[in-house]
Parts: sequence; structure tokens; C-alpha cells
Amino acid sequence: MATLCRPAIAVPEHVITMQQTLELARETHHGHPQRDLVLRLIRNTGVQTRHLVQPIEETLKHPGFELRNQVYEAEAKTRVPEVVRQALANAGTDPADIDLIVYVSCTGFMMPSLTAWLINTMGFRPETRQLPIAQLGCAAGGAAINRAHDFCRAYPDSNVLIVSCEFCSLCYQPTDIGVGSLLSNGLFGDAISAAVVRGQGGTGMKLERNGSHLVPDTEDWISYAVRDTGFHFLLDKRVPGTMEMLAPVLKDLVDLHGWSVPAMDFFIVHAGGPRILDDLCHFLDLPMEMFRYSRATLTERGNIASSVVFDALARLFDDGGAAESAQGLIAGFGPGITAEVAVGSWAHHAPGSDPDRELADLELDAGVALSG
Repeated sequence: MATLCRPAIAVPEHVITMQQTLELARETHHGHPQRDLVLRLIRNTGVQTRHLVQPIEETLKHPGFELRNQVYEAEAKTRVPEVVRQALANAGTDPADIDLIVYVSCTGFMMPSLTAWLINTMGFRPETRQLPIAQLGCAAGGAAINRAHDFCRAYPDSNVLIVSCEFCSLCYQPTDIGVGSLLSNGLFGDAISAAVVRGQGGTGMKLERNGSHLVPDTEDWISYAVRDTGFHFLLDKRVPGTMEMLAPVLKDLVDLHGWSVPAMDFFIVHAGGPRILDDLCHFLDLPMEMFRYSRATLTERGNIASSVVFDALARLFDDGGAAESAQGLIAGFGPGITAEVAVGSWAHHAPGSDPDRELADLELDAGVALSG
């Protein structure tokens, strides 16, 4: 059974606080007719700090899409390897043990994908399969987990490395003055994360079932407009209400697995904004405490796109993990409107161990003892 092991997380060294964000918004858009609304919406996000891949002075400039994408590639190659090494160590694996690399990012473009560069420079086998995911936005973290699970079900002895690299600040567009765009300027942050899904052994969430759901006729609610200046984030005012449509999807998957939402032990969900968490508490009838790790990610790092679920999961690990066989759910939400959901139970295994082999050895030892 595939196990999602402890993620590794890294955030850039440049930090911007909510107070700095509000001051910049006041100065930059002092004549905007809806400035007060934007300021109120930014306050309501609860995002206290965000990390940026460049100093704020550079972030606010727009040197053109080509130069920005060069920054994306250079920073990814500089920052991703150490996060990958840590994720591999967390899972008790080496590059040679990895059979598939899933790379997710919606904030820059490379072809070949960064997966090719990783294979060439970090000791992964040339036979390592590659799966770049570029157009699922914030839902891609959940999608990466689910595709890794699918792969390990097809090839039970395999290991999958997931890498998420999100430099949302490189999508800042100074000429966009729509309320949704201005809100995003105070919501999104930058982060890199990685995690290994082990086909055998490992400590973490044992993945047992996954599912996807597309809310019909919501394609234009979250989207990118691709223009000469790069990616322009578009956000429909109806997006904050999507949990009323998606909460039943989570419940249905849990029910299908023979579990019940009230009996679940942990929830790791994409915190795109505070209302997502508030509405999930309401529609799933759960206490706020159940989403504490996702809320901490939002508060301390902002919406870090596909990395949110890995950052929140890392916080669960930092908190001591969960009890053996504790039941949990991971969900990513993004453009489409798309939900990628997984359920599973917590498993404790020493790095490099094979639980089936251990059980067989115990049975053999017991048989020898009885016969002796």
C-alpha cells in the first residue's frame, strides 16, 4: 500500500508582512475607486507573512515575461535540489530508488520540464518516468498525490517523488487593477515542497482511495489570461462559495470508503483563503481545530498554490504525526473548479522496512518457536 511520507518544505528568504502589503496597496492604488474594499479583503485573508523569491523592490517591477521566466528557471534550479534531497532522506530513499517524478508548478514554464534537469543532475536513473503537471493550479498538489498513488497501485514496488515549485510573486502584474487581481497580490506566497510516495514501507499517510471532481460550468471562475506580459490571474467573485458544492464531494468519497466524516482524525486541505476553511467546518459540521494545519500555512505563508497541502502535512508531522491507523483526508482545490481528494490511514514503518516481509518473518519465527 502506497505511503505518502514526510514532505520537505523551503520558503525564500524575502518576507513581506500584512502591514507592508496594506501600505503598498494604499500607496500604489491610492486613487482606485474600490481601494478600501481591497484593503478590507486583504485584512480578511488572515495572511500575516509571505515569502518572496525576490526582494519586494524587484517583485514590483515587470521586466517582461521572458526575463521573469528566466528568474523562475534559475531560482528553481538553485532551490529545488536541497528540498528534493531532504524529501528523499525523510522517506529513507535515494535517487536511484525513484521510478517516477511528478513535477507541479503553475507559476513558470520550462520545456523540457525541470524533471529532465533533475534526472540529469541529481543521480536519478535515465529510466525514471516524468509527469509534469502545469495547468491544475492549486489543485495540482492533490493531483500529484493521486497520480503517485495510481502509479504505485499499478507498480506496487515503485517509489514516486513529487516536487512542487511555486513562485507566485513572479506573476505579479502591476497594470491589473481588478479587485480579484489586487486581492491576489496580498494572498499568494512562494514556496518549494517535495515528498516521496513509497510503494512499500514508510511512515505517513497510507493512501487508500482517491477521486477527482469537476464542478460543471465553472471553467472561467479561476483562470490565467496568457498575455504578452505573462500570466494574469483571474478570479471570479463566486469562487469563495465553492465549498458548498465541494464539501459533499469530500463526504461522498469518505462514505464510499466506508468511513464517516465526523469520525475522521485529520484533514489536510488546500487553504486558498480563510472562507474555504470556515465553510468546510460549516458544511462538514467539523470544529475549526480540524483544519489547524492548513490555517497555519495560510497565516504564515499565504496561499502557496500546489505546495499548500505539503506544507500543512509537514506541520502534522512536526506535531508528532497521527496515531497508528488514524483516518485522514487530503484535498486540493483549483481551476476547473477542480477537487483532487485522497483518503487514507496513518502508518508507522521504519525507513527501508517492508511491512509484508516483517509480518512473514514474524510468522516464520513463531512457527520455528512452536516446532521447537
